[in-house]
Parts: sequence; structure tokens; C-alpha cells
Amino acid sequence: MKKVVALRHVQFEDLGAFEPALRDAGYAPRYCDIGRDTISDSDRDADLLVVLGAPIGAYEEDKYPFLLDELHLLENRLAAGRPVLGICLGAQLIARALGAAVYPGKVKEIGWAPVELTDAGRQTPIKHLDGIPVLHWHGDTFDLPKDARRLASTVITPNQAFAFGASTLALQFHPEVEAKGFERWLIGHTLEIASVPGLSVPVLRRETLDLSGQTASRGVRMLRDWLEGLPPDQ
Repeated sequence: MKKVVALRHVQFEDLGAFEPALRDAGYAPRYCDIGRDTISDSDRDADLLVVLGAPIGAYEEDKYPFLLDELHLLENRLAAGRPVLGICLGAQLIARALGAAVYPGKVKEIGWAPVELTDAGRQTPIKHLDGIPVLHWHGDTFDLPKDARRLASTVITPNQAFAFGASTLALQFHPEVEAKGFERWLIGHTLEIASVPGLSVPVLRRETLDLSGQTASRGVRMLRDWLEGLPPDQ
């Protein structure tokens, strides 16, 4: 089987619905738990690198020096055209590794809402997410990297998704989230939820129960199409 390494920063922001989908596609996922594990040579050689989310900024290496190791890993893989998938913080780190600025957004974007696909987005696997709500959970945003293709936007966040070359997909939102295990998000982000006016645990729980099944199913279809479209030597 091909090897997938997922850089995980907090336990509850995992591969979710993507993990069994990756196994079904012939990939063997393994987590590198940042803060406990060290990025190794075998991680660098993985057939696919997935960088997952976290409640920290991609520019906070003064507080979290491990970000420099992740950026170095990303820079090398991007330069070599090796497959990379970034979700939330992962997308922000990809943008930074490509030379784009990452910074706090105007407001935090948390909750379920659709993204608006660009014309380019409708021609890519992200088309499966057209018209359905996805989970947003971020306070930072980024500029579109040079030579990247914007795939999706919202009013609050113009750069919600982009592709770079044939082997890199960056998603600011979370199409992998399932209702199962979501209670961990509500516990882990309790202070952040309380800090956003109008946001509540009961509403997030209810919306996730109602919406995550369809979104995760569409997200898996997106992932499968993307994997099938990777260059043959990848």
C-alpha cells in the first residue's frame, strides 16, 4: 500500500471520514503527532502528506518552533511536486511555504455554511462540494500564492481553497468532519466558542448532526477524485 503521513496537531482534528477512504484507495495512513513525534525521513518520503488543522497561527513560530520543521518539509515537497493535502492550518502553512502572507482575518469564521466555487473550482474534484454546507473553523486567512488557482471563496474569506500544480490541494474549511467524535471539538474549542458572539455549543452540535453526513460523503468523493487525478509517478 502507498503511505500517507498526516501531521496532527490536536487529537480531535484528525482525518475523520478521509481515513477509511484513504485505506479504500490503497493508502496506509499514519499520524505524526506534532508536539510528541519528530518528523522523520520516512515521513518526508511518504506518497502523500496531509497537514491537519490546529488552533494556532501559521506565523507563530516564535511560540511553536515546530512550525519551521513543517514549513521546511512542505517547501521540499512542493518544490518536488510531491502530493500534499492541507486542511485549515495545513492550507495556511502551504500558502506560507509558497511565499504568501498568512494573517488574522477580519472576523472568525466558525460554523456550517457553503463555499462559492470559482469557474476553476468547478473543473476540479472540489466540484463535489458545490452548494452544500461545510464546516468552517478559522480566524486566520492568507493571500493566494503565486501561480496557485483559487477554487472557492466566501464573503468573509476570499481564499477558501486553492490548487498548486497537479499535486497540491489546500482547503481552509473541513470536509472531513463526521458527527462521530465531534463532541471532542466542542470540548477542545470551548473557550473559542464562548468568545464568538452568537455562537453556541448546542447549535454547532445540532448542525453537525444534521449536515456532516452529506458533507463528509461529498468530501470523500472529492478526495477519491483528487487521488485518482494525481500524476502517475506520484
